[in-house]
Amino acid sequence: MNKQAFLDRLRDGLSGLPREDVEERLTFYSEMIDDRMEDGLSEEEAVAEIGSVDAIAAQLIEETPPDEDKSRPKRRLRAWEVVLLVLGSPLWLSVLAAAFAAVLTAFLTVWVVILSLWVVELALIGGFLIGAAAGVLFLMHGGVRKLVLFGAGLVLAGLAVFLFFGCRAATKGGCALTKRITRYIKSWFAERRMQHEAGN
Repeated sequence: MNKQAFLDRLRDGLSGLPREDVEERLTFYSEMIDDRMEDGLSEEEAVAEIGSVDAIAAQLIEETPPDEDKSRPKRRLRAWEVVLLVLGSPLWLSVLAAAFAAVLTAFLTVWVVILSLWVVELALIGGFLIGAAAGVLFLMHGGVRKLVLFGAGLVLAGLAVFLFFGCRAATKGGCALTKRITRYIKSWFAERRMQHEAGN
């Protein structure tokens, strides 16, 4: 079964749920299949690894509370819980901010390295162009210096060709990493929301 057939059958199986819940779960399983395909599985293998559509639909329906449960007011925090949250906020907010800053710094570092590679690539291309111009002058006026510059330009051209493939691979890797992080964050929030709804 391919991805679209899986999602269509899952949609049919969840037809009794609110449309917003159905769309949320379809997005979650679509991203789960995409993640497995990025890990090297074929579309059919990724779908098969997730499990039976009927079993997943039955489990999701069982975990989803009826509409009347959703309309009930949520449990209010007790006074001591609010006090603990307020008093602990300097600690947990600092830890959360530090974790976010560390992830953001690592992510930006990857893209800075990729950008630096492209800058070096442009510098090599510029060196080749200067060397080629020196070669034209050599043909017109002669001189050992211009011949050396022409040879250096050819070396830089070769390096630029090799570095281009490296830059392209690094850019593809950076884009894949960005996509994977975005999917992970979206699926993490979707899971938390599903667990919260199931708990209420």
